[in-house]
Amino acid sequence: MPEETTFEQALKSLEEAVSQLEKGQMPLDEALDFFEAGVQSANQCRKKLQAVEARIETLMKNSDGSFVTEPFGMDED
Repeated sequence: MPEETTFEQALKSLEEAVSQLEKGQMPLDEALDFFEAGVQSANQCRKKLQAVEARIETLMKNSDGSFVTEPFGMDED
């Protein structure tokens, strides 16, 4: 079974594809390959972020079904 790509790996792949495309010094078919890889990596990142958001919402749900919203990273003093 293939190993699942992490968010960080997908983001790095996206950044590499963008970097290669920005150089602009490649044949059209190669540019299309980089564009396709970039789109796939962006989709992987989006799916992983959506999954994290869903987990956070589940964790933040009160027992009565309402949600508690707090700024991320803010600790109560």
